[in-house]
Amino acid sequence: MTEKAYEVAHLDELERFPVDEEGLVWRPVRRRLGIQAFGTNAYTAEKAGDRVVEEHFERDGHEELYLVAKGRAKFTLGEEEIDAPAGTFVYATPGTKRGAVAVEPETTIVAFGAKPGVVFEPSAWEDIFAAFSYAGKGEVDHARELITGAVQRRPDEWQGHFNAACFEILYGDKESGIAHLQRAHELDPERVAEATVKDTDFDAVRGDPRVMAIAGSG
Repeated sequence: MTEKAYEVAHLDELERFPVDEEGLVWRPVRRRLGIQAFGTNAYTAEKAGDRVVEEHFERDGHEELYLVAKGRAKFTLGEEEIDAPAGTFVYATPGTKRGAVAVEPETTIVAFGAKPGVVFEPSAWEDIFAAFSYAGKGEVDHARELITGAVQRRPDEWQGHFNAACFEILYGDKESGIAHLQRAHELDPERVAEATVKDTDFDAVRGDPRVMAIAGSG
C-alpha cells in the first residue's frame, strides 16, 4: 500500500481553537495537512473589531505573509493602516510592527512563515493551543499528552513549563502545576514573575507561599 500523495481541506473544515477571550480563533493548517517545510495557520475573528493578527514584531529575520481568505481586515504596519478585503496579500518585512483587526465578522487570515536559510522546525506551542481547547471540551487526558509532548520537545524553554503549570492547576495536580511553575521561573525569572501576577489560572493557588514568592520576584 502506498502513502497518500496529497491532502485536501476546506477552510470551513479546519478545527477552531479559541486563543483568548477577545474572540481570536486559531485554525490549524500545518498540522491538518502535515506540512513540515514551513509554518502556516489560519486565524479567525468572530466579530468585527476583534483582532485577527496579534500586534507583534518578528525580530530574528523570520518572514511572514498574510492572505485575507475571508471577510475584511484592517492591518497596522508600522505607523500605517492598510485596508485589506478578501484576496489581499500582506507582507511585512522582519522587524516591522504588525497587527490586524477584523472589519467584518468571521474575517479569516491565513499566515505563512519561515526564516530564510534555516531548516523549519514546527512550533511545540501549537500543541499547547490545542490542548487547552481539548481540555475545555472534556478531553483532559488527550490534552495532557499534548502538553507533556510540548514540554519534552522544549525542556529548557519557560513557556512550556508555564503552560503546563496553568494546565495542571486548572485540570489536574496542583503540586505538579507549582513544580512546573518553579521550573519556568528558573528558566526566565522576570517574565514568569510578570506572567504569574497577570494570569488568572493561578488564582486557585495564589496564596501558596511558593507562588507568592515567584509573583513577588519580578
